[in-house]
Amino acid sequence: MTSILVLHGPNLNLLGTRQPEVYGTTTLEMVNSACIAHGQSRGLSVACLQSNHEGALVDAIHAAKGVHRGIVLNAGAYTHTSIALRDAISSVELPVVEVHLSNIHAREAFRHVSHIAPVALGQICGFGAQGYLLALDALAAHLSPEGAR
Repeated sequence: MTSILVLHGPNLNLLGTRQPEVYGTTTLEMVNSACIAHGQSRGLSVACLQSNHEGALVDAIHAAKGVHRGIVLNAGAYTHTSIALRDAISSVELPVVEVHLSNIHAREAFRHVSHIAPVALGQICGFGAQGYLLALDALAAHLSPEGAR
């Protein structure tokens, strides 16, 4: 079974209670459960990890090589600041789909810049927790023999 890492960045452990008007009321546990179930329905094994620490996220990306075939990444605020995450993604040569719960392009100007997007397979934002499932679908399609054409 194809394995995918779903990686959540800073403050996502507070989903469901942090600014629900922006991020919704779905908790991280609910997101992870939905990702695992959705992945299974697509023939994917899904592992989920959250960290508030940039280095731990970099380590998780490095460790994904040879274990997972792709990464769904919500880097949170690190999206807009972390060259280290960008470099980690480039170094492992795994397809990454960047996810954001809110539409980062409709928010503050500093959120419009993503250091992840240029090295990602694609970016999904503004669809709430559904964005994670869309990202899993995108990776499944990309990794399928038909998607490799």
